[in-house]
Amino acid sequence: MALSKIKSAFGIKAEQKAVTLTDPEAFGLFGAVPTASGISIGPGNALRVPAVACAVSLISETIGALPAKVYERDEKAAQTEHPAYRLIHDEANPWTSAEALREALTADALLTGNGYALVTRSRQGQPLELHRLDPAKVQADQEPDGEPFYRVAYDQGQRRHAFQDILHVQAFGGIAPITLGREAIALALSFEGHIGGVFANGGRPSGVIMAEKSIDAEAKKKLAASWFTSHGGKNAGATALLDEGMRYQQLSMTLADTQFAENRLEQIREIARVFRVPPTMLFELSRGTWSNTEEMARQFYSITLKPWLTSWAWAYARCLLTPAERSTFYVEFVTDDLLTTDTAARAASYGQYRSMGAMTANEVRAGLNLPPRADGDDLQNPYTSTGPTE
Repeated sequence: MALSKIKSAFGIKAEQKAVTLTDPEAFGLFGAVPTASGISIGPGNALRVPAVACAVSLISETIGALPAKVYERDEKAAQTEHPAYRLIHDEANPWTSAEALREALTADALLTGNGYALVTRSRQGQPLELHRLDPAKVQADQEPDGEPFYRVAYDQGQRRHAFQDILHVQAFGGIAPITLGREAIALALSFEGHIGGVFANGGRPSGVIMAEKSIDAEAKKKLAASWFTSHGGKNAGATALLDEGMRYQQLSMTLADTQFAENRLEQIREIARVFRVPPTMLFELSRGTWSNTEEMARQFYSITLKPWLTSWAWAYARCLLTPAERSTFYVEFVTDDLLTTDTAARAASYGQYRSMGAMTANEVRAGLNLPPRADGDDLQNPYTSTGPTE
């Protein structure tokens, strides 16, 4: 299954075919996919595109920063004593926080299609630690009945692990966004390379010097050197003195220059589509307003993050909870801070929940990160209750 997925991802036909190292189809097996522009795209050079680096860091850092907890289904209470709680909320291992591991595995999935971590257990089978695995050293496979398993390459050789022992998160279809959007990323790199070449020698000429008579090559070199010395760098804007009937003509920006700038913006939008991130969150603000930027922030949760959080919650439950425990406990991310707009709107919503009897005072205080009160578990509407009559 893994081999067929790789073949379909990189356009290799399903029939058996020998692929040599010089064959263009072999590039995909090494994380470098050729494109129409001739640039092979892999995790290394894809991150050189600022829009890609911004999208990857935005998604992975946000998922890492959101707290995850183990809850009991009936009472909706956090199970802080469960062995899995520490691994998903506090620390994955003694030198890696739970946040750092989620961030690293999500970045792996965005750049390679898959993120893996090994679960180490006690003799009783309880999860003790989570350790990131290099995606290049992990091979996913499955039994004839469909049960997945993993082969991991170690220094001592390859070892097989059951699916319960490998925490696995993957991008859509198991294919990295940088692979699906390789043409857009390659074109963005081409634009960067082109504009860099244009400005490598001081940029596009702002003007030309025209002479009435022909000048030999040596004289042209001396004239150019003299001009850059007199009018380049800190001397830019100085008065020009021209001899022998020469005259200076300024060049203005052409329509092609304007279109080039627009094309660069369009590549940012294309990359935003690949990662399903609102363009304004990649700082492409040409069409951003206050209202649609606020709406896109909400869409970032529902469209971009929610599928990832669902995948993470199941990956945690699959490896850290037994089948019997999954009927009693579940893993969920706390997204309150992400969905909070402003203080006034938050206070109004909490007030409505209190008045309708949907939340207690202690539940509101927990949402505000405040300690509970002894009298804060009453659901009675505080706006209509009255004290005892005399």
